[in-house]
Amino acid sequence: MAPQSRHKRKRGRFMNGLRRAVLVLVLVALLPVALVLFYLPPVVHPISTLMMKDIVTLTGYDRRWVALDDISPRLVHAVMMSEDGQFCSHRGIDLGEMRAVFNDFLAGEAARGGSTITMQTVKNLFLWHGRSYFRKAAELPYAVYMDLVMPKRRIMEIYLNIAEWGPGIYGAEAAAQHHFGKSSRDLTARQAALLAVTLPNPYTRNPAKPGPGLNRLASTIDRRAGHAGGYNHCLKP
Repeated sequence: MAPQSRHKRKRGRFMNGLRRAVLVLVLVALLPVALVLFYLPPVVHPISTLMMKDIVTLTGYDRRWVALDDISPRLVHAVMMSEDGQFCSHRGIDLGEMRAVFNDFLAGEAARGGSTITMQTVKNLFLWHGRSYFRKAAELPYAVYMDLVMPKRRIMEIYLNIAEWGPGIYGAEAAAQHHFGKSSRDLTARQAALLAVTLPNPYTRNPAKPGPGLNRLASTIDRRAGHAGGYNHCLKP
């Protein structure tokens, strides 16, 4: 066989492999788009990528799905004011926070927060954990899409049922039962604030045994949650 024919065959195999790889990547990228639509009905109870990992590794987890109306408004307001005070106002992305993240990136600083509740829901459902600008960039289009097609109440309901509140503890109901021995609907304002400020790092923060720093954060969030009425209009039935 002539060298030129061999070269063409190798090039053909390479191009075919490249096309298949691109097709797989496109299908993977489109999967969350389809799943967001699948997760719209309240009867569907999504699980997070961390829960999937626990299933695969046979670790097991505790998650007890509850409707948003069955979670104490104290916890809903505390989480919103702690994690994303502009949740009802933005369209999936808080542009002010994103500008701050981008400025940190240009300055060569470590990846910081800035994720909205919608972005965190996207991350928990479809992406990987750990701080990186690449993952944060991947969150953006999915968060905009989710906010476009899914009601805010449903986004909050899903988030509060998949957020991690400790090793193997997912969702508000399991967290309330594990840390305080009561249902999430019966949480006091203080307990709700402690759970809310645990979310950024549930492996090192224990709401049932808060240190001075966690108590101070909880006090701040407790005060903010008490004035959440001007920010929570999208969560009312």
